[in-house]
Amino acid sequence: MSQVFITGANRGIGLALTKLYLKAGWDVVACCRNPAQADDLLYLISDNPGLEVYQLDVTDYDAVRELAQELADRPISLLINNAGYYGPYNIAIGDTDVEEWRQVMEINAIAPMKVVEAFLPHLKLARGTVANISSKMGSMTDNCSGGSYFYRSSKAALNAVTKSLAQDLAVDGIKAVVIHPGWVRTDMGGPHGLIDTETSSTGIKSVLDNLSAEQSGHFYDFKGNLIPW
Repeated sequence: MSQVFITGANRGIGLALTKLYLKAGWDVVACCRNPAQADDLLYLISDNPGLEVYQLDVTDYDAVRELAQELADRPISLLINNAGYYGPYNIAIGDTDVEEWRQVMEINAIAPMKVVEAFLPHLKLARGTVANISSKMGSMTDNCSGGSYFYRSSKAALNAVTKSLAQDLAVDGIKAVVIHPGWVRTDMGGPHGLIDTETSSTGIKSVLDNLSAEQSGHFYDFKGNLIPW
């Protein structure tokens, strides 16, 4: 049975991906910071014996390692680093809060790497795939409007991390890819997003289902279109 590990699974894209993979017959390890408040996620447990829900703050690296140890010897076919943080909006030049910037960078770029490091033995067992949920806002080529310094820089960093993972883990048969989920109507994306979570998650799963070794280390949107760095 294939197993997927998803962070930020309590709402938005993470919850939609959890539902989609369960429907497809996968076992799902769903992680979020506050399971007690994740009613929509917990509701799925009764009808889905393949679902396990764990409390996990991805920036608590001791907890990440402990969970990896708890799940030792379990092959993970797909690790989706979905948890993310936009940070404050409308940051102007001369008004950058360093502590907020550090938090955005840690959640969006450093934590995904630490999760991969902790679960690397599990990925090796399955010759699995790392899917890092990024954004076109991390693309240098696509940046035609400026601003969003915290979020853009964090996603650009995540893209660089993923590219290196793809190079370094190829010897183990592990693929790593960056996915832009689209502008989705979520708490982060806001009510004016162009697509819903079901459309985004369905597209993401299709991209990952058909991902070849040659596509590892690249940047795709949820439709499978290549995005320039």
